[in-house]
Amino acid sequence: MKPFLHRLTCAALVLAAAAAASAHAGELTLFTDSNFRGPPLTLRGNVPDLEQLGFNDRASSVVVRSGTWQLCEHSEFRGRCMVVERGEYPVLDGFNDVISSVREIGGRDYRDDDRRGDRDRDSDRGYGHHREAIVLFSRSGFGGAKLGLRDAVRTLDQYDFNDQASSVIVNEGRWELCEHADYGGQCIVLEPGRYEYLDNMNNRISSLRRIR
Repeated sequence: MKPFLHRLTCAALVLAAAAAASAHAGELTLFTDSNFRGPPLTLRGNVPDLEQLGFNDRASSVVVRSGTWQLCEHSEFRGRCMVVERGEYPVLDGFNDVISSVREIGGRDYRDDDRRGDRDRDSDRGYGHHREAIVLFSRSGFGGAKLGLRDAVRTLDQYDFNDQASSVIVNEGRWELCEHADYGGQCIVLEPGRYEYLDNMNNRISSLRRIR
């Protein structure tokens, strides 16, 4: 009788754990038009390439019902990314019709994917095993000279890297990058992700700091 009760208890625990995991899984819906119009696509897991679902470069608004999600402009969570938390986003400024991959962040899958993907990519660039929180590159597409940092820098002159950054990889945290020393002038905020180019901030960054 005892073995039977033990098996019954174990089965109940497994079912409870599965139910809890399901209850905490994130969910969001992408819409093809602004203000939640047009054909929707509801997701409950990571999608490294929206092309497979016929939804590449189509999202114009988002509703996040649960979880925190990262939306990226290229497949495999590359390029510029934005982070959206629970709520409604009727427009996607700067990301309209450019989203190619989506993943829930903060959980085990996100951290493991980052460790595997960034470790493999970064080992080719020589800063892999003990990666920095943020890495600046002097050329777009992660080329040229690089500078890895973990702490705030009031002026990049001290690293001979002032007005040189053209692409960025953010491994940890949320960073503010500014065009003048001491975090002055125009600034941009980057979440964890890979930024192959910096648009109008290209070769203009003079200071940076982690803000979260």
